Amino acid sequence: MDLHELYVGCRTYRRFTQEKVPESVIREALENARIASCGKNAQTLRYIAVTSPEGVRDLQGLVKWAAALPPEIGTPKEGEQPTAFILVIKTPESGAFSDVDVGIAVNTIVTSCWSHGVGSCLMGAINIPKIKERFHVAEEDTLRLAIALGYPSHSSTIVDLPADGSIHYYVDEKRDYYVPKRAFDDVVTFA
Repeated sequence: MDLHELYVGCRTYRRFTQEKVPESVIREALENARIASCGKNAQTLRYIAVTSPEGVRDLQGLVKWAAALPPEIGTPKEGEQPTAFILVIKTPESGAFSDVDVGIAVNTIVTSCWSHGVGSCLMGAINIPKIKERFHVAEEDTLRLAIALGYPSHSSTIVDLPADGSIHYYVDEKRDYYVPKRAFDDVVTFA
């Protein structure tokens, strides 16, 4: 798979088979994030890979899925939930560039996982205090987001922006996703 194909397929997924994500895939993704570029080479991000069934179950109750979709469509049911999560944490030394570092790291993690067919969902609507307590994140650290991981049980397809200009994704009767994207010429200017 070439890099463009990788990005076309690396969409958000919210329903998963219950096949466990191999530790080797998670380790590779986190190794790639560890060695990725970061501001001043400061390396201030930390990660917690949540892979135990108990940890995944506990975390599932501390995240909110798909704020733009009704829960019956956007929230995975029992038997559709992710089989792993990665928590992304900023240490106190993180500077003004740290959210860019988070973006680089998260992109690296999700594309690395997708190269093995593992889908992801970035989650910012999370119960930070309870997650920090449950997974022993230091008080002074900033829990930035959670990444849900699993093998997708649905498809997610890029489509052209509709005539009304809506950027909201939608689902069909099989609960497959369609993600409208603006045209290249609408977002890129060459000077």
